[in-house]
Amino acid sequence: MVRAAIPAFAAVISVAGAHAQTYPSRPVRIVVPFAPGGGTDLLARTLAAKLSAAWSQQVLVDNRPGGGTVIGSDMVAKSAPDGHTLLLTANTHSTNPALHAKLPYDTLRDFAGITQIAAAPMLLTTHPALPARNVRELIALAKAKPGELSFGTSGNAGPQHLAGELFKTTAGIRMVHVPYKGSAPAITDLIAGQTQLTFGSTFTVLPHAASGRLRALAVTTAKRVPALQLPTIAEDGLPGYEATTWYGIFTVAATPAAVISKLNADIARALRQPDVADRLARDGSDAVAS
Repeated sequence: MVRAAIPAFAAVISVAGAHAQTYPSRPVRIVVPFAPGGGTDLLARTLAAKLSAAWSQQVLVDNRPGGGTVIGSDMVAKSAPDGHTLLLTANTHSTNPALHAKLPYDTLRDFAGITQIAAAPMLLTTHPALPARNVRELIALAKAKPGELSFGTSGNAGPQHLAGELFKTTAGIRMVHVPYKGSAPAITDLIAGQTQLTFGSTFTVLPHAASGRLRALAVTTAKRVPALQLPTIAEDGLPGYEATTWYGIFTVAATPAAVISKLNADIARALRQPDVADRLARDGSDAVAS
């Protein structure tokens, strides 16, 4: 029986190797369950360019916002398990099962993790007209005007929303949450003065803070981020506060292991390229290849 099993095992190894050698055999799609212009989208487009060059095969970014990332995630969960459809998402992927009574997919069963891509702080950012120049002043203003301040986010139950709810609860204040289908439209309305603040992605907030169209008050991480020269929320008025964002890439669970290994290795190689690592560092983020 052992002798009979050896050829079968060898055949499995041979098929797995063939999958890796021929992958990708056609264009690869990276589904981003957020609107264009946000941190997830920018990371996806950075990776797509690097992978397209490495594979000599087109890698496309497909934005599918809505449903708190459920729409885009469901599309990937129901795609062919061949590694040609990927999901680049964030914290929402792991929090959705606790926040939705029923999802159209099983988060643990239907997806295979390829690698974490980055870990990033968020920035507590306000419209320049808001008379609060630090966290203490913002909390005092919110207490003086309960329910009058609004914060825009990339969507319900996302990392920005949860960071805002944690801020409200910890500070004992009331603010109105305004969900969007991604970071970019939330930032657009903040610049226009439709909302007063956000807990935004560094990728989308920093350019506007540098131009003076927005005011960055503090980072959400427990420790300062050297590249950003900003205090933490914890040290600037709200002890114990901490919130971070992770970005990761997934595919369909039944995808051959050899393909997943190739994806892991090739994405890790892309993240280690100096221009990618430097870009993330300038935004206060750390490249991660796990």
